[in-house]
Amino acid sequence: MEMMLLENTGYFQQDGAKPHTHHLTQKWCRDKFPSFIHKDHWPPNSPDLNPLNYCIWDEIAQHVNREKVTSKPTLIDELKRAVKKFDKMLFYKAVHHGLFVYSLF
Repeated sequence: MEMMLLENTGYFQQDGAKPHTHHLTQKWCRDKFPSFIHKDHWPPNSPDLNPLNYCIWDEIAQHVNREKVTSKPTLIDELKRAVKKFDKMLFYKAVHHGLFVYSLF
């Protein structure tokens, strides 16, 4: 798999799920990402490092009509509909908060 980041400003983040911490996954990431951080150096339980994870997904979930989700295509349709409905200012606030938190490191 070839990885391409726009202007080298993107970040790839994983959580502590077993598929992400497996030694082969860690090796693959180390080989593919020049600034890869080994799992032993990940901060534990750190949603503040990824504000979109706890903020945006909760907001989107509130707008998904779960009764309409009966297949992968209907899930995708519902997610697209939900994204259009959620408060965009919440997204901007989450990003701003994330930038502030990152500046502390």
